[in-house]
This record gives sequence, structure tokens and C-alpha cells, in this order.
Amino acid sequence: MSHAEAIDVYLAAARRKREEEHRELLLREGRAWGAAHSAAVLLKERFGAAKVVVFGSLVHKGSFTRWSDVDIAAWGISPEDTFRAIGAVMEAATYIEVNLVDVETCRPSLLTVIEEEGIEL
Repeated sequence: MSHAEAIDVYLAAARRKREEEHRELLLREGRAWGAAHSAAVLLKERFGAAKVVVFGSLVHKGSFTRWSDVDIAAWGISPEDTFRAIGAVMEAATYIEVNLVDVETCRPSLLTVIEEEGIEL
């Protein structure tokens, strides 16, 4: 095999690898949205959440990576149910980490980001 042919083989393999990684990332992103929606249903039905919002890398096109988690925030969960709700959300999605932010106790700067960038589920 000539040097030029070897380079062509290498480039074709690299292109296939990139395409496969892109497909896997799109699948992971779809699963992440599914986990966010499932968490919203759980929080509303089991814990009485009035509003659930997804924010962070999932809502920013091109920011979600294979290392990303799912960030959600909820309003209307009673203080005595907060830790149970956080645990329930974490246990519900076994294939991706889901983090629930307590909007009653989070930093004001984080709450501003959630309110400005978040997408209600």
C-alpha cells in the first residue's frame, strides 16, 4: 500500500469514527431529554411540583457532550419533600445523571440563569 493509500484509509476510518461518535451523542442527547421529561412527570405527580424546568448544557445547542448530565429545577415541592424528590430523580434515570436544583435554596445567580435560559417541561 502506498503512502497516499494509507492516508486515505486512515482518513476514511477517522471519518467513520467521527460519524459514529456523533450518532452516539445524538442518541445520548435524546435519552437525556427523555430523562428530563420523566423527571418532570415524577416531580409533578409524586411531589406536587407546579413547574419543572430543564437548563444547562442540554438546552444550549452544541453544548451537550458525552460527559454532560441533566440539570432540572422545580418549583412547588414542599421543603420536607425536597431531599426525597432529589433522591427519586437521581434513582429514576439510571443511564444518565439527573440533578435537581431546589429553587428555594439555590444561589440567586443560579436562579437567574435557570429563569432566563431554562425550558419548561
